[in-house]
Amino acid sequence: MITVLSDTHSTSGHELAGRTREAVEEASVVVHAGDFTTGDALDAFQSVSDRLYAVHGNNATPEVQNRLPPERTVEVAGARFVLTHGDDRGATGLSLLGRQEAADVVVFGHSHRHAVSQGEDVLLLNPGSHADPRGGVPTHAELRPTEDDGDSDARLAGEIRHRDGSVLEEFVVK
Repeated sequence: MITVLSDTHSTSGHELAGRTREAVEEASVVVHAGDFTTGDALDAFQSVSDRLYAVHGNNATPEVQNRLPPERTVEVAGARFVLTHGDDRGATGLSLLGRQEAADVVVFGHSHRHAVSQGEDVLLLNPGSHADPRGGVPTHAELRPTEDDGDSDARLAGEIRHRDGSVLEEFVVK
């Protein structure tokens, strides 16, 4: 499983709770679209996730900015992910970034609200915020490889989940 998060906005800890913590602990890979805020928060996150791919966000301290890039591209479970915090791009800019990097998914944050949008060439995925949500809905995303049954071109099945474990939205990565 791949767990996707953003916008931790903590000065001391990872702020993981409920299903979100379970998903991070169970994941083979954790992807984070930035805003840990401090080095202590990033260290706490790394203590529970040994396969963390992350970028810094617009609220990162210089320490976090020195440890994490503003953007990165990773291949996981047969899919290519571009990570960015997204504070300097709208949907068109995110789509163009995805095309430029030949990505299947662009993971971004900044708004603290989950959103999934399938474009022609790339899926735009904002997992929302597990720790500092706007609108009071703490969320993250979970993605799992699909079985190749020949009937679908989906590589990953995804869900936006509430911290309580309930599924708010389902999507696929083609």
